[in-house]
Amino acid sequence: MEETLLRTIGCFKGVATGDAIGKQTESLNFEEIKQWFPEGVTGLHGESGSVMPRYEGRHYLWRFGETTDDTEQTTSIARVIANDGKITHTSVGQELMLCKKSNRPTLLLGKFQQIGDPKRVAFEGDGCGAAMRSAPIGVLYSTQRLNDLVSSVFEASIPTHGGRIAICGASAIAAAVSAAIDEKQPYEILQHSILAAKTAEKYRPASSDESVADLILRVYEDLLSQESLSLEFIKDKYMPWKTPNIIALAINFAILTQSAEKTTLLAANLGGDTDSVASMGSAIAGAMSPQTVNEEWYQAVKEVNGNELLELAPRIASLRR
Repeated sequence: MEETLLRTIGCFKGVATGDAIGKQTESLNFEEIKQWFPEGVTGLHGESGSVMPRYEGRHYLWRFGETTDDTEQTTSIARVIANDGKITHTSVGQELMLCKKSNRPTLLLGKFQQIGDPKRVAFEGDGCGAAMRSAPIGVLYSTQRLNDLVSSVFEASIPTHGGRIAICGASAIAAAVSAAIDEKQPYEILQHSILAAKTAEKYRPASSDESVADLILRVYEDLLSQESLSLEFIKDKYMPWKTPNIIALAINFAILTQSAEKTTLLAANLGGDTDSVASMGSAIAGAMSPQTVNEEWYQAVKEVNGNELLELAPRIASLRR
């Protein structure tokens, strides 16, 4: 139990710190990052709580150390598990109705909230919104409960994201967290995430030839063949603009570096959906190696956002099956 809790805390700290550091470069391409951060992203590049210069005059004034909807929705799932001990799409829907970040009507969460029905089931939507909130489900279920894990991921996804790619990606992230908490070796974590993605395919028909499971393995083999993790190489082949790439990079950054801090910095300096790659990848790496979460970053994040997610950690860890 003590080890499970330590790894759960590492996972949840990874979610929040990856999210906050990654937000600094979200939506920038690889070249644009150099314009804002000539020496690259090395941590938080401003005083905690102050507005980031690149968000001045935008629709929302993001602050240094502030977490995004990645952490907010992860906390929603954690709250459901802590209160109910299980996941249903209605209980998740009720929590998602309360989320305030990224709830614009142009986004899936915003549309869900406008409809106003927590029992709603989506049949489309292949973004990474389901995956970015799935880490607590990986804490709840051990690797021996893969089918239960995937079923719960499905329930947690369908209020907003009902497409096959979204559900497979969320299953892969949750399964990687589960294997990391079970102290599996990196390649075992990879295999478990692939198996979860394949298992999740049964929930929805294919809408394209893309396979999350196949891409996770292909990215692993590609990156392993390189002498080092070169962002130049990665951005030309797997820039994280779409869900399969986001999922595959988050998992592979974690298992290849075995470090939440290194995973976060790789994601933040690559560009694309940086906060999601960093948040999900650092959740996995934090569960693998809790000591690799940068504690200085976490304290800054805690100062700006509080620590409800960590307060829920003991309750969820105690429920792990």
